[in-house]
Amino acid sequence: MRAVVMRDHTLVVDDVPTPEPGPGEVLVRTLACGICGSDLHTLKYAEQIVEASRRAGGAYHWDVNRDVILGHEFCAEVVDYGPQTRRALKPGTCVCSMPLIIRSTGVDCIGFSNDSPGGYGEYMRLTEDLLLAVPNGMSAAHAALVEPLAVGLHAVERSRLTAEDVPLVIGCGPVGLAVIAALRLKGAQPIVAADFSSRRRELARQMGAEVVVDPSGSSPYESWQEMAVFSDPARAPVLPPWVPGPALRPAVIFECVGVPGVIDQIMASAPHHARIIVVGVCMGKDAIEPMFGIGKELNVQFVLGYSPQEFGATLGHVAEGKITTEPLITGRVGVGGVAEAFEDLASPENHVKIMVEPWRC
Repeated sequence: MRAVVMRDHTLVVDDVPTPEPGPGEVLVRTLACGICGSDLHTLKYAEQIVEASRRAGGAYHWDVNRDVILGHEFCAEVVDYGPQTRRALKPGTCVCSMPLIIRSTGVDCIGFSNDSPGGYGEYMRLTEDLLLAVPNGMSAAHAALVEPLAVGLHAVERSRLTAEDVPLVIGCGPVGLAVIAALRLKGAQPIVAADFSSRRRELARQMGAEVVVDPSGSSPYESWQEMAVFSDPARAPVLPPWVPGPALRPAVIFECVGVPGVIDQIMASAPHHARIIVVGVCMGKDAIEPMFGIGKELNVQFVLGYSPQEFGATLGHVAEGKITTEPLITGRVGVGGVAEAFEDLASPENHVKIMVEPWRC
């Protein structure tokens, strides 16, 4: 099959063996696969990712000296089944799945593995028990968005959001937009979002943010403060004398940038008792000043991925039109255009999500 192979920190189009499904696995034909920021990071920082995963006991353990076929945000159609499968879905059924191969020997991450190719190739093998049939009428490209949107849903679920909270989203790339979509789904109001990119600020509005801030011109935290005033002063809590007023609604701040220094900036600017949800994946070492967190009694929560239930729920939300998806898809390429797409995604003004369609000419 034809695939885009990550080899020596470069992307090359090559003919590679079509994967053979093992016990409990299904051979699928890739229809669409989104390019994720994690893919961009992996191309540049593969060694650091594998080493950090090893130290943290994570699941990324591929050999960086061997080929990897990236792509974990995908939609595909069933082609054939391996042994010991139920064959519940007919060949030709459109499916999506959590990007995991589950075997008795352990779990392999599709798209971050030497042996489990991702969606930048014409075929993949998936775990049958994780397959979800895509509802009729949903396009393959929109179904491929379920994976990144589930990341936003998981982040919001882990934030323990309440009706009193006023969320602030820092960074409106694909991760931040997914968080905004999930906040809107939860009925959070008002949603404040900030990004330097004018295009991403407009997308943040389309996804559900009521207040959008350009940090180069005004402070996102001042904008948040204006929106967090209690409409009924009688509901405002009485603050202890050492906490500066006025009493505001609780802050839940989503860090969706993943650049060194941003967490510390948020901690320095956050109001007292804020909950900070770190969704952005920082690929380097970072530093914080603990006194910011201690003096304000901040709560910092790191999140990753999603549960099977959240993945399935996101598919339902997209199918029912509860989450807007159309603005997110800004480009489509075949395997021959993936390397250029990686370069294009470096600019926030050009694209949000580029879909790889391996059978596209």
